[in-house]
Amino acid sequence: MSAWPRPTTADVGLRSFAISLSRLFEETALGMQNYLLATTIPDNVSHHSAVWTCSIPVHDDAHGLLLVKWLEEILYMDEVEEKWLVDCSVKLEQGADGIHLQSQVRYVNSDEIEKEVEIKAVTRQDLIVKEVAAGETISSQWEEVPSFEGPGWYADVVFDI
Repeated sequence: MSAWPRPTTADVGLRSFAISLSRLFEETALGMQNYLLATTIPDNVSHHSAVWTCSIPVHDDAHGLLLVKWLEEILYMDEVEEKWLVDCSVKLEQGADGIHLQSQVRYVNSDEIEKEVEIKAVTRQDLIVKEVAAGETISSQWEEVPSFEGPGWYADVVFDI
């Protein structure tokens, strides 16, 4: 996994790294899910598969806004549909009308897992989704989060808990 919880003043933050933008969306989603779990997912639960989608219109911060929407979709699927995301494979497409995310997901029923905390909202506070050039280093100001050298992508997102 390439996502680490990081400190914030009142809530919880997450920094994630990946080689591609679509992989960054996957790592961030799995990092969020991992943060929420109190224990590991039992081996004997049934896994299901589906395709989950979300889109946003053209925007200056399209990648950041789409990441927020994707994470909110995952929280919605857990809280309303009772589907807990276990794994995903994200595909991103840029269209004239916006950017679209389609993800092949694997999930379990939410009542099969035990959560430690609950996220109330995915915020735009300190939100970053940025490409990192080859040889560029993203330093970490947090001891528990490593630095990252490009090429690749990184994201910082804060959750209201």
